[in-house]
Amino acid sequence: MNSTQIICLSIFAGVYLAIIIFHKNKSFIAWAGIGLLVIMGIMPPVKMFSYINWNILGIFWGSLVVAELFIKSRIPAYLAEIIIGRSKNLVWSIIWLSAFSGIISAFVENVATVLIVAPIAFEVARKLKTTPVPFILGICLSSNLQGTATLVGDPPSMILASATNMTFNDFFFFKGKPGLFFAVEFSALISLAVLYLLFQKHKEPIKAIAPEKIISIFPGLLLLGLIIALAIGSFLGGFMDYLGGIICLVCGTIGIIWSLYHPDIKAFRFFQDMDWDTLIFLAAIFVLVGSLAETKTTPYLARTIGSLTSGSLFFTYLLLVFFSVIISAFVDNVPYFTAMVGIIPSLASTYGYPFYLLVFGTIIGTTIGGNITPIGASANIVGVGLLKKRGYPINFKDFTKVGLPFTIAAVSAGAIFIWLFWK
Repeated sequence: MNSTQIICLSIFAGVYLAIIIFHKNKSFIAWAGIGLLVIMGIMPPVKMFSYINWNILGIFWGSLVVAELFIKSRIPAYLAEIIIGRSKNLVWSIIWLSAFSGIISAFVENVATVLIVAPIAFEVARKLKTTPVPFILGICLSSNLQGTATLVGDPPSMILASATNMTFNDFFFFKGKPGLFFAVEFSALISLAVLYLLFQKHKEPIKAIAPEKIISIFPGLLLLGLIIALAIGSFLGGFMDYLGGIICLVCGTIGIIWSLYHPDIKAFRFFQDMDWDTLIFLAAIFVLVGSLAETKTTPYLARTIGSLTSGSLFFTYLLLVFFSVIISAFVDNVPYFTAMVGIIPSLASTYGYPFYLLVFGTIIGTTIGGNITPIGASANIVGVGLLKKRGYPINFKDFTKVGLPFTIAAVSAGAIFIWLFWK
């Protein structure tokens, strides 16, 4: 490595470490790192904006607005309470509510999913005079798992699509093979079985709950329209260049305008309700990882990984999945996966490995690995916070007792599925 590469990698590693320690200030830290790269002459100020994927930022912004309005419509709460009312007993209500959370999370941001479903879980637990902990854990874990199923479910999925030019439809079937969606759903089935085994002692009967009143069906129709538009747009040219972002921006703008005139739904406040911190952080991560490409550091990192596994495809795949799980159990998965998706192409070309096998295995380990600990994913932090607020504090050890077996089962199932179809 030359001196420029060493400085670039040192700044990147320093930023990553600082984000781990001071997670709440991640956007500021990331842009401070970019400032250092500019000052050191590693990243030209004008060129850094070319590394930002504006299409992905558009997809993130628009889908987040539509999801927020979907929550306010009370449609998810209505559906969840119907599911609860038809459950045989408490353990099945936990399983069904967890599965429902996963389905919602495939199209809605994970934290938003938890905030949608958690109040229903607390109400069920209150009426049955039981602990809400199993409900909330199931909701959090399933939400994190299913975010990878579609292009709009989680930032790492968007980053993957950007790096590989995968469309919305490619997450279902890609190159004539089952895509990530089916790998995630297979993982979900196995992990729900694990949840059942962990919570099977909860056999209390379920009492019927009066369903919520739906405020408006328009946000649900808008979300459905967004999904259909993305599916159709996948067949058109330029989807991952500009079209996907435009579709989401248009749907988000329609939603904001509609909310301004609906009497029963609080208008979407553009500056207050939007998750600007994540948006700004994503832009910064694109530039930081771009600096690795700018200095040609990624080929060196790829050769290092390849040398660790002695050129074995199986051990390389295993290392990527396992390492991704361990890293994501404690730190933000966005910068890690963004870096890896830049390294894996060089690794695959150097050793003749199947690219999609490695990148799909990495994203499975990255997104599900956060389920091991209460600090591994934002949804977990929110869920644990809600429990503490209502007098049900859960410590690191108790969370891991559920999160670890869930993660092992889910990652193993997904990794095996991907190995069988993409080797």
